[in-house]
Amino acid sequence: MGMSPEDAARGLFTVLATGDAALAAAVVHPDFTNRQAAVSPAACSIPGPAGVLASGAWLRAAFADLSFPVTDLAHDGDQVWIRMHMRGRHTGPFVRYRDGELDQAIPPTGVGIDTEQVHILRLRDGKVVRHEAVRDDLGLFGQLGVLPPDPATARRVQDWHTSGEAARAAARIAEEAARAAASAHAHTPGREDR
Repeated sequence: MGMSPEDAARGLFTVLATGDAALAAAVVHPDFTNRQAAVSPAACSIPGPAGVLASGAWLRAAFADLSFPVTDLAHDGDQVWIRMHMRGRHTGPFVRYRDGELDQAIPPTGVGIDTEQVHILRLRDGKVVRHEAVRDDLGLFGQLGVLPPDPATARRVQDWHTSGEAARAAARIAEEAARAAASAHAHTPGREDR
């Protein structure tokens, strides 16, 4: 049980930024659930480290140099509150899903992003078992030129959907997330690879 609640919380976001499957096994409880997974590929809803690894793959597919600098962190018992920024560069398609299907795809803009977020984590057995967040998604969409609609960005988004590129990107990213989720099995204690 050597990890503090603060270290477990920071570790969760290190996993998202790096895809470190061994760290995911160390900081994410097997029963982990992510309330925000509804807008991500289906693999992100898988319980445990697999879902976290899938979520990280989804975010890193859109944002190069992804990082989560922490500005405030507090804990009380089995709850941790962490205030941070999500930073990166929008170098790949940012695809959002609804019920596992393509909802929105924003083609790469190359812009740097920096949005503030607050995450509420619940711990069990020293590992993160539940995640909820309050994110500045409107600020993110503003930085990407989607809200308010920038005419050039709106046209690119429409062209991506019309050409089928958005659907191809959504399928490719969902596959990457599923592969990342599968990598968790190699780091699950007591699991035999088949």
